[in-house]
Amino acid sequence: MRIGLLTEGGYPYARGEARLWCDRLVRGLGQHEFRLYALSRGRDQERAGWVDLPAQVTQVRTAPLWTAEVDGTWYGRRARRRFAEHYGDLAAGLCAGPAGAPGQGERSREEADRFRSALYGLAELAREQGGMVAALRSEEAVRALERVCRAPGAPRAAREARVTDLLLVGAHLEQALRPLSLDWYQEGELGSVDLCHAAAGGLAALPGLLARHFHGVPLVVTEYGVPLRAHYLGSADAPPAVRALLAAFHGRLAAEVYRSAAVLTPGNAHVRRWQERCGADRAKLRTVYPGMSAARFAEAGELAGGRAGAADARIEPGTLVWVGRIEPSKDLVTLLHAFAAVRARVPGARLRIAGSAPDAEGAAYLLHCEELAARLFPADAPVEFVDMGGPAAPDLAEVYARGAVIVLSSVVEGFPVSVVEAMFSGRATVSTDVGAVVEVVGGTGLVVPPRNPRALADACAALLGDPERRDRLGAAARARALELFTVEQNVAAFHRIYLEVAGRCPVRRIAEADAAEPRPFAVPAELRVAGAESVEVTG
Repeated sequence: MRIGLLTEGGYPYARGEARLWCDRLVRGLGQHEFRLYALSRGRDQERAGWVDLPAQVTQVRTAPLWTAEVDGTWYGRRARRRFAEHYGDLAAGLCAGPAGAPGQGERSREEADRFRSALYGLAELAREQGGMVAALRSEEAVRALERVCRAPGAPRAAREARVTDLLLVGAHLEQALRPLSLDWYQEGELGSVDLCHAAAGGLAALPGLLARHFHGVPLVVTEYGVPLRAHYLGSADAPPAVRALLAAFHGRLAAEVYRSAAVLTPGNAHVRRWQERCGADRAKLRTVYPGMSAARFAEAGELAGGRAGAADARIEPGTLVWVGRIEPSKDLVTLLHAFAAVRARVPGARLRIAGSAPDAEGAAYLLHCEELAARLFPADAPVEFVDMGGPAAPDLAEVYARGAVIVLSSVVEGFPVSVVEAMFSGRATVSTDVGAVVEVVGGTGLVVPPRNPRALADACAALLGDPERRDRLGAAARARALELFTVEQNVAAFHRIYLEVAGRCPVRRIAEADAAEPRPFAVPAELRVAGAESVEVTG
């Protein structure tokens, strides 16, 4: 089977959790051929290079979202009229508010149809004319936005949009719609794959929407986070008009992705609820947990299961361990205040914070946490900061193995990777109730409200003072993680989904030279394997 794998800011670039997941998926499904279509997010990401790609990746096409040269395509009068009509309809859909807003009913469906028609109308125009960058940057695009924002019935935020606001919205839409100008939608490209698999929703899935529109290629969409929610949080500081219009755009794009996908695979119930709220059909949903490698944590986990002799030697009694990226959303300030209360109740307790600061904001936050630890504990130094990003960083499995209890203190979290790694290591956990934490832990650890130092301290002190309870929870956590969160279960689930989608979407037609009409199923699916001769496919 030929899979068109669609990514944005992840695979094959050398950094990011999304890169790890895609790499494990591709390597685990060596019986399929993968054609990779990747959108990059920045110059630094491209400079970091690619990971080594396995042989089953037979083609790689990349394009930047962060920059685009004017393509030199200047529209004639008729094409400009079509562009103005479609872009105006797209903008009108944004002024109608987000998809699925309460109380809209039939109007919401009509606006969704209008947005959909405008999106594909722009895609068809870009395909015919050879690109759309210049048109999206044109004065006509800004005027179209201004007309719909000033039209009767437009929401207050849109009516109050200033010219600078409209320019910001127009620039964002131009960037978001750059995939429309790519040459990925020909017969020899996405037009000849058996299905598209978008490794995220939002812009990553846009090429899959166009492959479905032009060629009927079925689309599978995986979301381990919620791009729509990330956009809402990321635009909180924007002017009200900009925030409202862009929220409407991303909401309508998400609704169209969910409507068009043959199968949606949320990574947890938290993501699933967001998808259903945005209109996803429950019949399309298949929850597939992220696949993580358990091998590197096997030694710690097996010794934790034994709890005899060497097992005791691996654990530092009274030690809490936190692992992750150091940034404000991880709320290490609350953790430090909670540890001060733990220290008063469990003499000799220690806290090890193992992580790295990914950017300037993280570095400033790390400095703030170090200063806070020095003020809270002036007499001794029970808090240790371990840099996991440098060349002298300790082995991650060893960091987990030395902890008696692993702590997560986040106020925002998607899928809690560090909690799963702790579970693989057979360690009891204390976590805040954010994102998918409760679903992941499933009764094998303690969960407390976020931003609550007292609750966090009570849970940590309770486990530090009860070794037998820690052992029971750690053993149960490891068993749960091995059942639900391994690479093997993830790969097997997607293999089943690929076969399911291919089995109930047999719409491709194979053209034969001596046949008057294309004949369905002229070439068996089994022959379409990596390295096989290409066959001519028609829509």
